[in-house]
Amino acid sequence: MRLGKTSAFAHPSFFFRHAGLEFMKFFVDTAEVAEIRALAELCMVDGVTTNPSLIAKSGRDMKQVIAEICAITPGPVSAEVTATDATGMLAEGRFLRAIAPNVAVKVPLTEAGLIACRTLAAEGALVNVTLCFSAAQALLAAKAGAAFISPFVGRLDDIATDGMRLIADIVQIYRNYPTLRTEVLVASIRHPIHLVESAKLGAHVATLPPAVIRQLLKHPLTDKGLEAFLADWKKTGQSIL
Repeated sequence: MRLGKTSAFAHPSFFFRHAGLEFMKFFVDTAEVAEIRALAELCMVDGVTTNPSLIAKSGRDMKQVIAEICAITPGPVSAEVTATDATGMLAEGRFLRAIAPNVAVKVPLTEAGLIACRTLAAEGALVNVTLCFSAAQALLAAKAGAAFISPFVGRLDDIATDGMRLIADIVQIYRNYPTLRTEVLVASIRHPIHLVESAKLGAHVATLPPAVIRQLLKHPLTDKGLEAFLADWKKTGQSIL
């Protein structure tokens, strides 16, 4: 993994990996710097994914946003090309890589995208191949040297197709080849169940909108239990300090 300004040794996920306990990584799917910084304080950020739509939503300059995000997390920060031809993707990918050393270049799963992926990967770039909707596409991305393949589960669910079935198929296929280094990055996550099912299947990474990450914290019985504990403690008239 390429590192940004913050040392990976200060990041909790380092200890999971190097203790031999590979753990699912959480990427934040947003270009809102304040949200990323807040979630990083909760140790919930192993990386970040952006795309042209998220950058546009932020209303800010793309280069500045990517640079600020890369300074927050040492993990991969996906910055997506907008060219549709291989030559243009390579030029944009090289430009994006120059913003910060932990930029992962994001390319679409097209013929041109796979050509760009192969070249950029050979140059040492982390490449995230996005908009994957089939296991066959995932095989092609791995052959092209992708660091990450991003299957979109929510968008498949939207058209009455089982998005999690796709994750299961890709994970199963990749496991057949122990030397394969492409990580399954589950994208288009709409709710906590998508995350839990992805973890059960053994996906390497999940990228989640900030709102979904915060949903993971919530359970009505947690709130009810805390309320009861505090009420009982108040009756004692005691203070810990």
